[in-house]
Amino acid sequence: MIQEELQKLEKLALQASTKLLEISEENQQLKQKLSEVSTALDKKEQEIEHFKNKIKISNIVDNQPVNPEQSTEMSELINNYIQEIDHLITYLSE
Repeated sequence: MIQEELQKLEKLALQASTKLLEISEENQQLKQKLSEVSTALDKKEQEIEHFKNKIKISNIVDNQPVNPEQSTEMSELINNYIQEIDHLITYLSE
């Protein structure tokens, strides 16, 4: 009787171990998928920001009124571009 119980426990332990391995593999696959989706989402967010900036620039070029918040953001963006151009000029002149 004790032997039978031990065999049952060994069988359950083996099943639990197998199930743990399966779940661990699935967990790893889900982490990989999450990483891929997160990377894709970041890329899409960057594309959206790029398009927003294009729209703001287009509004400025077309002399359409831009609200103050957008104007501040645009000013900062232009300043950043100018700084980047200055860095590139300095780099190229070396």
